[in-house]
Amino acid sequence: MKLLLHTCCGPCLLYPLDILQQDGFEVTSYFYNPNIHPYKEFRRRLDSLLELSVKSDISLICHRDYDFNTFARQVVFNEEKRCAICYDIRLEETVKFAKNNEYSSFSTTLLYSVYQNHSLLRDKCSLLSKKYDISFVYHDFREGWQQGIDLSIQNDLYRQPYCGCIYSEQERYDNRLKKKLKKRKFTNK
Repeated sequence: MKLLLHTCCGPCLLYPLDILQQDGFEVTSYFYNPNIHPYKEFRRRLDSLLELSVKSDISLICHRDYDFNTFARQVVFNEEKRCAICYDIRLEETVKFAKNNEYSSFSTTLLYSVYQNHSLLRDKCSLLSKKYDISFVYHDFREGWQQGIDLSIQNDLYRQPYCGCIYSEQERYDNRLKKKLKKRKFTNK
């Protein structure tokens, strides 16, 4: 059972890869992430994943070109839907590749992160599964969140401080924006 696993980064790969291999899948990691900003962050995540794949003998296919324009063109003026758009961009590319290269199924390491919209991801993957007639392997990898962190530290992997896009970078570091978002969340309850 060949499975193509969309991979956002090395630290998020470790736990899902282990679970899927235990379930009997022949896993190939697939790095396609045009959302990552800036370029240095993209290179740092890619280089860390490449290093892990060599060190741990992980099958890996990478889009090494920095394709931020693909993400930016679809998200600008749609910022409130940016995560959904980002999921669509990355997952559809993954599913097309899987379908065209005789994989029997696909999944994503995004299902590992406690910071991602899990139900939206699951819904989008299910729709893509139907659209392209390929199996989506669902697993709630969040249960291994701490184990994955521990493994990434043991493997001395670069652990990024934000999701990847320019908006998440601002939310991570802009204290005034954090206060505004917190206030908005509190008043919308």
